[in-house]
Amino acid sequence: MSERERIDPFASFRLDGRVAVVTGASSGFGERFARVLSAAGAKVVVAARRIDRLEALASELEGSLAVACDVAVAADNERLVRTAIERLGRIDVLVNNAGSSDAPARAEEEALGDFTRVVDVNLNAIFHLSTLAARDMLPRHSGSIVNVASIHGLVASAPNRQAAYAASKGGVVSLTRELGVQWARKGVRVNALAPAYFETELTAEMFAVDSGREWIVRNTPLGRAGRLEELDGALLFLASDASSYVTGATLAVDGGWTAR
Repeated sequence: MSERERIDPFASFRLDGRVAVVTGASSGFGERFARVLSAAGAKVVVAARRIDRLEALASELEGSLAVACDVAVAADNERLVRTAIERLGRIDVLVNNAGSSDAPARAEEEALGDFTRVVDVNLNAIFHLSTLAARDMLPRHSGSIVNVASIHGLVASAPNRQAAYAASKGGVVSLTRELGVQWARKGVRVNALAPAYFETELTAEMFAVDSGREWIVRNTPLGRAGRLEELDGALLFLASDASSYVTGATLAVDGGWTAR
């Protein structure tokens, strides 16, 4: 058999026997991510606030587990990580997907409480969950953390004017770099996805009106919004051994948005 015939370029994308935790898994990106990781062979712990949706999803994914969790509550994060380890033995992959957004407003008119709420969910929770999972990963010198940032962690959200969302996602990009470097020589990789506009519950209001959809088309070089399945490859790349020489990186899946 020749060397060419022996090469399997897809093998490193497999997650057989691994345990993955996905937050915000009750809808949108998180639900899709859970399905993709399961299809790649992982046992998936799905976490979110809406336990009924999680249980329905878990019933479709072999070996999966549903855990109710509000990522803005420290005790919930601790229980999520503890339950995953107790029930499935370890955590190999953590996908920090849960997110929130502030309503479009001028920064000078935004209430501090609204700003803090978004940062708690989008940034502080990612730090907390990553450190909790890392305590399991670091002694084994193995693990992959994938944070869901946004193109608005790389460029301003204007004209939408969402200071809290942009600031928190910018923080995710920077935190990803920092943790990626801190843990690099200990075998734990940390990377981020930065999606552009995809139709999910978080963006439903924008997609519900012609002006919103037209704005996305007009400002995206590829001329359309993303489709959920167009994140599959990027997620698997970062979660699996396919990206074993990648850490601290943010991968934009944005139809060319940030290349303009």
